[in-house]
Amino acid sequence: MDLARRGLLVGAATVAANGAVHAATRVADLRGTIDGAEFGLRPGAADDQSAVMQKAIDTAAERGRALFLPGGRYPVANLRLPQGSRLVGLPGQTHFVYQGGGGHLLFSEGAENIGIEGIHFDGANKSLGEYTPGLLHFSHVKGLTLEDCTITGSMKSGIALDRCSGRLTRNSVSGAAEAGIRSIEAAGLSITDNTVSDCANAGILVYRWNEGEDGSIVSGNRVERIAARAGGTGQNGNGINIFRAAGVIVSGNRVADCTFSAIRSNAGSNVTIQGNSCLRSGETAIYSEFTFQGAVIADNLVDGATMGISIANAREGGRLAVCSGNLIRNLSTVAPYPQEVQGFGIGIAAESDTTITGNVVENAPLFGLMLGWGPYLRDVIASQNILRDCGTGIAVSVVDGAGPALITDNIIRNAKSGAVVGYRWRDAATGDLTEGQADRWPHLDIRGNLVRP
Repeated sequence: MDLARRGLLVGAATVAANGAVHAATRVADLRGTIDGAEFGLRPGAADDQSAVMQKAIDTAAERGRALFLPGGRYPVANLRLPQGSRLVGLPGQTHFVYQGGGGHLLFSEGAENIGIEGIHFDGANKSLGEYTPGLLHFSHVKGLTLEDCTITGSMKSGIALDRCSGRLTRNSVSGAAEAGIRSIEAAGLSITDNTVSDCANAGILVYRWNEGEDGSIVSGNRVERIAARAGGTGQNGNGINIFRAAGVIVSGNRVADCTFSAIRSNAGSNVTIQGNSCLRSGETAIYSEFTFQGAVIADNLVDGATMGISIANAREGGRLAVCSGNLIRNLSTVAPYPQEVQGFGIGIAAESDTTITGNVVENAPLFGLMLGWGPYLRDVIASQNILRDCGTGIAVSVVDGAGPALITDNIIRNAKSGAVVGYRWRDAATGDLTEGQADRWPHLDIRGNLVRP
């Protein structure tokens, strides 16, 4: 063996050995900090370990140390995390199993710098107390870190946060009877790279009691199979739901198979919804609705929904949006409830102070674009979009009182009921305005559109 090869092999062996030593040292350090066995914790025990676990948590926090919990099953309930608590388990091996009794599994209030890593929290589908909104509940916690954890079988929400800051990352939440992750009145929260699936009423909720700045970042999550067991026409059944929270960023998420919307922002001002993949939504894939002011909806992919993107409710003050670069296809007229307003099968709908540019819509059975609803149309631009195989390419309101709309430079192909048609509420009121008579409607500027069969 030549010297160069011998040196390479020796070096590789040294690196491997150093890596093993580093990993062993990390575990040894954690175990040496606080070893659960010192308090009588027994992985795999059948009896209730709550009192022993609480003592270990409190002691570790008092000493400013992490509590390392080896793999095994720990039957516990009603645990409380004091300031500075840090729990570290082995992902997929360390299990906290809720004992029931109508309480909670884990709670922390008014604390700072809480960290939890690598623990599976199993709610065992046992009832929780009326006072707790979730299996894991954090209230007024600053600097919360929850990562690489699994939460299953909660009879309420999986993770419930009230006025918290910090980050939830690389967690998996499934089988919650309410929401997977629910945050109210956040104060600088990041919800990133989590998987939320098979929850009864919601995936990720970002709520506020009153409209105001929230600033949460919801990014890189995988949200799937969200039901609407509590019913309604959109209150439940959404993958990611923003309510009254301003300044929220929803980006790079994959949201699939939700009973209602993939992403729904209700009264969320200055919201950014960008680069998301929204598949097989039961109703509107992306909603910005009610009293919002300011929304950027860009670069999203929608495949399967009753409506691609709705920027709605000018009557309630909803206004000011940019809708660009989205791909929307394969829409349906079949929804979870009877048709309302104009109906289903619409690519993009907008009403007030909105630009709709550079989008591609294919296979929208009713309209590719819908501009305005009755008199609720003001300062809308639809330009440089491609609309293919739609019922009507663009439907625009011509009701008395409707405001300006600019419809220019779009490519409209195979629009079965006309390229651009004026509507009075639900009824077509004109022929195809790209073929003439557009000057009868002074609030409209229609020009430069390329129409092909």
